Amino acid sequence: MTAAATVSTSTSPTGRQMWTRSRGLLLGFAILVIAGVILAVLRSGEQRGLLDPRSADRYGSRAVAELLADRGVSTEFVTTTDAATAAARPGTTVLIAEPDRLTEGQQRKLHGALGKSGGRTVLVGAGESSAGALAPGVRAAEPVDVGTRSPGCDLSAAERAGKAELGGNRYDSSGRDADACYRSGGLPTLLRMPGANGGDTVLLGSPDILFNDRLAKEGNASLALQLLGSHDHLVWYLPSLSDTAAGEGDRSFTDLIPEGWHWAVLQLTVAAVLAALWRARRLGPLVTERLPVVIRASEATEGRARLYRKANARDRAAEALRSATRTRLAPLVGVPAAAAHSRQDLVPAVSGHLPLPAPDIDDLLFGPAPADDSALVRLADELDELEHRITSSSTRHTDSVSAPHPASPPIERDRTP
Repeated sequence: MTAAATVSTSTSPTGRQMWTRSRGLLLGFAILVIAGVILAVLRSGEQRGLLDPRSADRYGSRAVAELLADRGVSTEFVTTTDAATAAARPGTTVLIAEPDRLTEGQQRKLHGALGKSGGRTVLVGAGESSAGALAPGVRAAEPVDVGTRSPGCDLSAAERAGKAELGGNRYDSSGRDADACYRSGGLPTLLRMPGANGGDTVLLGSPDILFNDRLAKEGNASLALQLLGSHDHLVWYLPSLSDTAAGEGDRSFTDLIPEGWHWAVLQLTVAAVLAALWRARRLGPLVTERLPVVIRASEATEGRARLYRKANARDRAAEALRSATRTRLAPLVGVPAAAAHSRQDLVPAVSGHLPLPAPDIDDLLFGPAPADDSALVRLADELDELEHRITSSSTRHTDSVSAPHPASPPIERDRTP
C-alpha cells in the first residue's frame, strides 16, 4: 500500500513565510520579557530591606538601630500583629512601618493594644486607609514631595533637630493640643497626638529620615533618634505577608496589589488602545491606478489567491471562480451578456447542452461557499470540467451547422424543338 503524496498548492504557506509573518511579534514579545526581567531585578535590588532595622542597604534602617543601641535603646524586630501587640507595654515605643498594608482587623487590634499601653506609637507613612484607624481624629491629606523643611512647632524634638527632610503624606487633626510640625501648604508632615495613660502617637508623612543614605543629612538623625529613643525599648513592626492575622480582614484581591501595578496596568491599557487605533486607521477609499510594471497573469492570480487564503475568504474566491465561468459560458449557450449571472436564464441554457440534471448545474454555478480549502479546490476543478464540456459541445454543434451539403445533380432540360 503506497502512501499518498502530499500536494503543496500555491496557497500553502511555507516555513519561511510563516517565520517572516511572526518574527516581528516574537521579537517584540522577547524585548518585553527581557525588559520586564531587567526592571524586576533592578527594583528588587533597590527595595530589598525597605525600613528593615537589620538591613544595611540604602533603604534599610540599620544605622538608626545601631545609633539607638549606642544610646542604650534596645530594638526588637517583629513581623506579626500578635508579636507587636504582645510587646506593647508602658515605657515602650512601637514603630509601625507601612501601616497601609495592614487589614482593618489588624488595625483595630493594634489600636486597642497600643492605646492602653501608655507608650509611644510611631506611624511611618500612614495614608487614608490607616491614619484614622490607628490615630482617631486624624485625616491624611494629599501627599507632597519630600524636601528640607523647618519645624515651625513647639515640639522639643523638632526644635532641637532643626531642619529635616520630610514630606509625603500630610495630616489634618481636630485635636487642639496636637503638635503640627514641618508644614507644607499649611498642613504638617509630622504630627504628634497625645493619648491616654501618658502615651502619644507620632505620624511621619515619609520614612526618609530613617533610611541609611538619608540619616546624615540635615537634622534627620537627631529627629529620628529623639522620636524613637524616648523609651528604653523600641518594637520595630514591619508587616509581612506571612502574618496569619492578615487573613482576618475583608480586603479584596485588588487591595493586595501594590499601587505601582495599578499604574502599570493603566499604562498598558492606554498603549493597547493606541495600538488598536493605529492598526485600525482608515486612509480613505481605494483608488485604482496603472501598474508601473507588467505582471504576469499567473503571478497576479497566485498573489490574489494568497490574499484570499490569508483572510480565509473562501466565499469571495468561490464567487470569483463562478462569476468568471458564468461570463464565459453565457455566449456559448446563447445567453446574452446582461443575463450571464441570472439563475433563471443561465441554468436552463447550460442544462440543455448537457445530460446532467439541472439541480447539479444550479448548485455548481450559484451554490453556497465551500466549507474548507479542499472543497474550494474541488469546486474549481468541477467548474473547469463544466466549461470544457460546454466548449466541446458548442464546437461540435458549430461544425455540424457549418458543414456544406452535397451538390444536387444538374437538371437536364428538354431541348427537343
